[in-house]
This record gives sequence, structure tokens and C-alpha cells, in this order.
Amino acid sequence: MEINQHRLRSDLESNAEFGAVPTDQGHGRTVLTGTEADRRAREFLCERLRDADLTTTIDEVGNIVGRWTPDSADPDAPAVATGSHLDSVPEGGIFDGPLGVYAGLESVRAMQDAGIEPARPVEVVCFTEEEGQRFGGGLIGSAVAAGDMSVDEALAIEDADGIPLGDALVDIGYCGDGRVDASAWDAWIELHIEQAERLENENATAGVVTSIVGLVRCHVEFTGETDHAGATLMEERADALAAASEFVLDVEAAATERQTVSEAAVATVGKLDVSPNAPNVIPGQVTLTVDVRDVAYDSIEHIIDEADGSLREIETERPVGTAMERPWDRSPVEMSKRCRDALHAAGQDAGLETLDLHSGAGHDTMHIAGVTDAALLFAPSRGGISHNPLEWTDWEDCADATRVLAGALAELTQS
Repeated sequence: MEINQHRLRSDLESNAEFGAVPTDQGHGRTVLTGTEADRRAREFLCERLRDADLTTTIDEVGNIVGRWTPDSADPDAPAVATGSHLDSVPEGGIFDGPLGVYAGLESVRAMQDAGIEPARPVEVVCFTEEEGQRFGGGLIGSAVAAGDMSVDEALAIEDADGIPLGDALVDIGYCGDGRVDASAWDAWIELHIEQAERLENENATAGVVTSIVGLVRCHVEFTGETDHAGATLMEERADALAAASEFVLDVEAAATERQTVSEAAVATVGKLDVSPNAPNVIPGQVTLTVDVRDVAYDSIEHIIDEADGSLREIETERPVGTAMERPWDRSPVEMSKRCRDALHAAGQDAGLETLDLHSGAGHDTMHIAGVTDAALLFAPSRGGISHNPLEWTDWEDCADATRVLAGALAELTQS
């Protein structure tokens, strides 16, 4: 099979025009679910799917599926599926998500051009609201497809203005019928940019993910006392922000220490809300999020335990109250050996080096792996930059990773 690099590049560059944002460097785009940019991106994809003779359907939460069922395939056999998402973060890059969607389409076209005769159908999928920038916490389309969220729950999720996802999809004409059922697939493979530098540093063509890290996200609250910044002596203060700052450093130290046991262990405090957030007022309340990830769940638990211990110690040393909730808890996800073997074999057949690694970021594959054999394939990211207009994967790297994907899909469709 030959991957048409020009055709793949043309699709990705055309998609990059939807929601394009002006930048001094790089190529940026903002495509939020249910916006005009999202509508245009979806329309273009559906056109390209139909041009390749794929039957296109849209489910109730806007998931798009292009299905190729050649004469050689048993139309009732479980399909092999591939894809990703088209939505983006604000001012994101042009590869995160779309590469997986259009690499899937290019894989089908390469099979068609080569006269491959699969024994089962192939489906190219675009999931709704992976990034979670407008509705919910992300991965909505794949959560519904995997049965981890109901259609009604998904459609009722509201944005910051109180607009439900269902209404936004109706507005752009992409609220369809039924539900994509990922458990009906024989296998699933998602191609995504790495968003790190391991492949680039190893000069490897593609990364075959062994596991996706587990993720626990906690909400932490510090309650002190609001007071005057000039009239309140230091020993009289109940400064919630000073207490929170101590906690942030403790979380960092706990994750750093844990890396001696598990190198994938990481923890981040990335969001803080300070009240009243005035320059001449001692902060009386702080809420923050703690994001902990690792391929080993016991490491996540260890870091959370250390964070809880930090809160107890802070309460004994400072006149503040603390509280921690744990609303988001996802275990690490192992990838299918069958699918991983197919990817490595495809790389070997194409003379391309593939490297085993883990994924530190969550992707739609996290949900799909719970209901069918699934794999995640990475293409190199220059400098590891992502969610940024400087995000870049060389066109040749895009084509090579697609070549690995196409080879694996071809193999999986023969069984």
C-alpha cells in the first residue's frame, strides 16, 4: 500500500482553515463543538468520506462514521474502526485530532488503491467534544459510544451560557439518530500526535502505546479569613492563598519523589480561584484542582495520600480549614496486544521503526478500550509542543505513521 502524502496533507491543510486564528508563528485554529467552525469542519469531512465511497452516518451526539464495505467484506461482520476528533482547544494546533481522522480516511483510500480485499468493514470515526472546551470534561462522544455515558446525559450537558449540547448540535445540523456502539467493533486504532518528545529523541517513526495513564482529579478548598492587607499583622493572618501555596509545593514534591518508583508519575495544580482576588486584601478562600496521573494506579493513590497528609498538616500549622473532593477517577488502561502486534508488524513490513511507550494524555481510546480491542499509535511531535499554534508534525512523519496505521488496519480486517 502507498500512502498519498499530498492527499493527506491537502485534507489536513483544508481542515486547518476552519476556525483558523491569526498567529505570528505556526498555524492555529479554534474549533469548539457546536460552532460555525465545527459545522464547516464536519461538512468537509463528510464530503471527503463520501468522495471515497464511504457510507456516512451521524448519531444523536454528533459522532460521525464513514463505513467502507467492499464486496469482499461480510457486511454483518464486526468492523475494524479508526479515527479521532476534529474539535480543538482555543488557539490550538492543526494536528491534534484531525491527523487521526484523516489518517484513517487515507488508510481506507490506500487500501482501495492497492486492491486490498478486507473480510470485514472498516469505519472511520470522528468523535464529538473530545477536548471538553465547551461542554463538560471532554471525551463525550467516545464515552457515549462505549456506554459510559447515556445519550440523554450527554445532550443535557450545558456550556457556560446554559446552552445544552443537544441544542448546539441541532443548530449546526449534526444531531443525528441512534448511537455509535463501540462494543460492536472488532478492533479500534487511533492515531494521534505524541504531544511529547520521546519519538523525536529516539528518531522513531511511530510510537505504539502500551498503556494510557490513569487520572485522578481532585478539587481542594482552603478557607481562611479575608482581611486588610495593611492593617493585619503577619501573625494575625489566616491567609488561604499562603496555605494553598504550601500545598502546591507539597504536591509537586510528592510526585517528584514518586518518580523514583514510577517514572510516569506526574501531578499538576493547574487552576486556582482566589477570593476576593484583590491586591490589598488577604485572600480568604482558594479553590484549586490537583491532576495526578500514572500508568500505575497505586502511584496515583500514593500521591493523593501525600496530598491529603499535606492538608492535615497545614490545618495544624495554620488557622485555615481545608476540604478535598475526588470527582474524577480513571484507572490506567492497557492496550490490546493483538492490535499492538499488528502495528509493530505493519511498521516492520514498511521498514519503519516503531517504539513502545505509554501515553500521559487521555484520548478517546481510553473509553473504547473498555469495550473492544483497542490501540493508540503516536506520530512524532516537534519539540513536544501541542495545544499551541506551534504544534507541528512533519508531513513525511504524518504519512509514515499513516502507513503503519493502514498496514495494521489491513491485517486486522483479514481475520
